[in-house]
Amino acid sequence: MGENTTDSPNTKSSSKAAYATRGNSHYDLLSALMAVAVVISGIGAAKGVTVGFVITDAAFFLFPLAYILGDIITELYGPRAARRAILTSFALNIFAVLCYAVIIWLPGFQDDYGVAKQGALELAIGPVWQIVLASLCGFLAGQTLNSFIVSRMKRRTGEPGVIARLFTSSGMGELVDTIIFCTIAAPVLGITTVGQWLNYTAFGFLYKVIVQYAAIPVTAYVIARLKKAEPSYQEALTRIA
Repeated sequence: MGENTTDSPNTKSSSKAAYATRGNSHYDLLSALMAVAVVISGIGAAKGVTVGFVITDAAFFLFPLAYILGDIITELYGPRAARRAILTSFALNIFAVLCYAVIIWLPGFQDDYGVAKQGALELAIGPVWQIVLASLCGFLAGQTLNSFIVSRMKRRTGEPGVIARLFTSSGMGELVDTIIFCTIAAPVLGITTVGQWLNYTAFGFLYKVIVQYAAIPVTAYVIARLKKAEPSYQEALTRIA
């Protein structure tokens, strides 16, 4: 007979190694995706982009994903878990900025290629800390409001009304986030006039809201599937039934 090789902590074996259970939650995956979206957005948003008459930044296509993930986390795991995911994302973003500073500070090769690469790194990731500051202020305010609205509406209506919660929270959260972020980030991108700021802010808000609203059917479907797949969620439903 072969040896039992299971990693379950409940299994008796001669090994003295101990492990904690990972559980059946999808929270770790969702929060990791949020953190990745936020960190990459911090880099992309440092680049100004013009599309015709529209002024935006290079992270415009990615940032709505963080809000969609925030909606899913709040709906499944509640506002406390959402706050933890938000704070973790920005703690990792700050850590990334510190890493960028160390990368820039470390002495590089002194040949022409090394000097050119050093200058490119300083231009590309040097100002990211200002974008992270803008993101920190905007996303914390907007996502906190987003999570608050979802949780409050759910406490009033219970399980029904997912679509209404997503519609209401997305618009309010994105409005607050976009105004704060664009105001702080505008100088980093070279935006110097009120007209450019209005263009940048208005397009950013409209784009994010349109993407989130368009994704609501998919978001609601993912939420429904994850609710069925989460044993602890089904147990909670049984308790309140």
